[in-house]
Amino acid sequence: MKKMQIFEPAMCCPTGLCGVGVDPELLRVSTVLNTLKKNGVTVERFNLSSAPQQFMNNRAVNRFVSTKGVGGLPVTVLDGKIVIAGRYPTNREFADLLGIPENLLAEKPKAVKVRVRRSGGCGCSGGKCC
Repeated sequence: MKKMQIFEPAMCCPTGLCGVGVDPELLRVSTVLNTLKKNGVTVERFNLSSAPQQFMNNRAVNRFVSTKGVGGLPVTVLDGKIVIAGRYPTNREFADLLGIPENLLAEKPKAVKVRVRRSGGCGCSGGKCC
């Protein structure tokens, strides 16, 4: 199986999905990576602030950051070679690079039905609201 790694700029948490303004692209990438993991495909993800040693250990990424700077991140590495720089792979690119069916990543999240009680507000017991 092919080995894919994503090297990202420094973020407040490993996925960048924290704080009040969530970047939709980071949400898409996290969703794709979770879907891949559920289907047995591992993609390693390294954040500069939480895994700086990985940036030093990978020669291609180390050279890239030395010449382009951290402003050129994220980079996607496939089998040791940088294949995409400055952006995340599209769903189609993930599928093509990893050799998996594209429809695996095209699934839309299922809507969740929420039941609301008409009386008693939020439905918490004892008359106390959550």
